[in-house]
Amino acid sequence: QVQLVESGGGLVQAGGSLRLSCTASGSIFSFLRINAMGWYRQAPGKQRELVATITIGGSTNVTDSVKGRFTISRDNAKKTVYLQMNSLKPEDTAVYYCNADGGAIKPWGQGTQVTVSS
Repeated sequence: QVQLVESGGGLVQAGGSLRLSCTASGSIFSFLRINAMGWYRQAPGKQRELVATITIGGSTNVTDSVKGRFTISRDNAKKTVYLQMNSLKPEDTAVYYCNADGGAIKPWGQGTQVTVSS
């Protein structure tokens, strides 16, 4: 059973950077069975949206609104997925979660709050 813990959020001014981390508990074999991991975010009053994904092989995809600013990466040995966020904008303010692509891991982690001030 894989559980996920997100960290690295905080308060930052517009134009600033943050790096989020998502570490999985359980065995490394369970983690490696997850083909693709993703970062999601949920802003107040909005639905949760998928921001970026990365496959076990390292192929990545990011949503258009963060393209060129956010980078997803993973360290399989550490069972950790990262989200490097640069040039942050107030509209990036949200709770950020990680999960398998499709949200298959239940329950979701507690998320990490990112607040970008203008």
